[in-house]
Amino acid sequence: MDTPLWIPDPEKCNESQMALFSAMVTAKYGEDFQEYSALHKWSLKNPSQFWGLLAKFVGIDLDSPYQRIVDDYDAFPGSVWFPGAKLNFAKNLLKRRDDHLAIVSILETGQRTTLTYNELYDQTSKMAAWLKNKIKENDRVAGWVPNTSEAIVSMLGTTANGGIWSSCSPDFGIDGALDRFGQIDPTVLVACHSYSYGGKVFNITEKVLAVASKMSSLKWLVWVDGTEEKIPERHFTQSTFHNDIMAVDPSSIAFAKRKFSDPLYIMYSSGTTGAPKCITHTTGGTLIQHLKEHRLHVDLQRDDRFFFYTTCGWMMWNWLVSGLASGATLVLYDGSPFYPDAEALINLVEKEKINIFGVSAKYISSIEKSGIEPNRSHDLRSLRTILSTGSPLTHGSFRYVYNKVKTDVHLASISGGTDILGCFVLGNPCLPVWEGEIQCAALGVDADVWDENGNPIIETKGELVCKQPIPSCPSGFWNDAENEKFFNAYFSKFAGIWAHGDYVEKTKNGGFIIHGRSDSVLNPGGVRIGTAEIYRLVESFEEITESVCVGQNWGDDSRVILFVIMQKGVELNASLIQTIQNTIRSKASPRHVPSKIISVKDIPRTLSGKIVELAVRNIIHGTAIENTSALSNPEALKNFQNLPELSF
Repeated sequence: MDTPLWIPDPEKCNESQMALFSAMVTAKYGEDFQEYSALHKWSLKNPSQFWGLLAKFVGIDLDSPYQRIVDDYDAFPGSVWFPGAKLNFAKNLLKRRDDHLAIVSILETGQRTTLTYNELYDQTSKMAAWLKNKIKENDRVAGWVPNTSEAIVSMLGTTANGGIWSSCSPDFGIDGALDRFGQIDPTVLVACHSYSYGGKVFNITEKVLAVASKMSSLKWLVWVDGTEEKIPERHFTQSTFHNDIMAVDPSSIAFAKRKFSDPLYIMYSSGTTGAPKCITHTTGGTLIQHLKEHRLHVDLQRDDRFFFYTTCGWMMWNWLVSGLASGATLVLYDGSPFYPDAEALINLVEKEKINIFGVSAKYISSIEKSGIEPNRSHDLRSLRTILSTGSPLTHGSFRYVYNKVKTDVHLASISGGTDILGCFVLGNPCLPVWEGEIQCAALGVDADVWDENGNPIIETKGELVCKQPIPSCPSGFWNDAENEKFFNAYFSKFAGIWAHGDYVEKTKNGGFIIHGRSDSVLNPGGVRIGTAEIYRLVESFEEITESVCVGQNWGDDSRVILFVIMQKGVELNASLIQTIQNTIRSKASPRHVPSKIISVKDIPRTLSGKIVELAVRNIIHGTAIENTSALSNPEALKNFQNLPELSF
């Protein structure tokens, strides 16, 4: 496409925080940036100046000043950021004390509650006071909770005391929760007894008690009432209720002073190839990363209403919550995004006057296939930015947003991951949006695309790498004393270079196209093909709701196999198969054409909802799945076992 889908308004761009920060750099260092690419290059060439000035621009509240910006910058991993600095994460999120709305929390049942910044501080003070004698610094508090204000209050109370927070969503099974929490030995578990999804109430009391009984480190269980049902009786030796904790008077919070590099969160990899990796993220690294992305790349303002559809088991929950550090209003939603119908979240945008609307790429594809045209049915004047992540956003979805949702909106596809708790590549309110492209690399992040020999490439698919240290690089994996697993996960491919595992293309516009995960790249005839290239074309067929594409070893080569879920009442026949193959052949290449297209009833997903291509590939090759508890629907694997179509 020769023209962009969206061009920012120059006047609005000049008023953006990206422009204000650029002007601050000019005033301080005499640099004059006519284009974003020049500012980005400056941020890489002058890391100490960039990160130091950024900390001032976003207003990070330090209890003790830093001595230098970074030590051992040449060590990646191993750099030490802002040595000497002391700060508290919760304090930075609660530094505003007023009646401005901090949280709007909505359940799919329609129940709506709100907290002002004053009320959020008071509730956090109660949780922090209760935890004061229950945990010491670096003790872990686990949250098995829905996406409500109680989860945020519990996290803030934990981190206010210098504890480490780690969470997953209530739809995790017993094994899934134990695979995660069982590795980190929590002292306190905050859990709900039930939650609603898709109009049904799921009681998880017995699951919680089963998990609690198997963690010898656990001393306290806090019950959070996730629905309007009656809270269960106390079953655990030492337990209490969140409501009881909130019943006392508020007080001042004695925030623990933490090093910039002290642990804040423990996040988890998907765990589909073994036990989930426990990724440990630092206090200062997380804060400065999120503030940079929110303030500069999203242009998050104090008066904004900020929404992301997420659970507490996905990193986007942690990312969303950091919006409090900018003083914005968070809009939380817990439940199905399609309950009571496919317009549920669009209704939320209109009713709550959401300014920044974050969803998965799959959600955008789903509402498109549902035939929803929000620009005709809803008042979306408040909507300024749409954020998309979780999987590559297809070209068709880009067009759908501008044709059927809103013409004047900043559509920012973003990509990074749990691994850095942020983004390598993302949006920019002052750059045009090109169909199918993520706009740019993040400031201070030396993201590039390399071939297998470590050579930089452009307009050619390769490995996404990060060539310079960043503050949000995790400190390591929990219980990985020698950092062996951590090193092997990211730094074994290229010495001193983070290799992320994404198969990516850098464009002539300075943007990026994600073609899939490196470990799922197809290789028929020795030609590397990203699965996203095929999904983009398959999703254009209204007859198909979803698909998964894998490579099958065949003779001395491999062949492409496409599995599809058909729309209700539609059958996959020879004519449709031929049409799909012809479309892929003409719009991609003969190498992309699936040798087999097979209809299945379900596709395996991780607990955070991502399709697991590797699990499908292993199953069709007769390889056992090491950790089915990492899947939300392990029964779906049966759809791929011993298929006669794959034997010829």
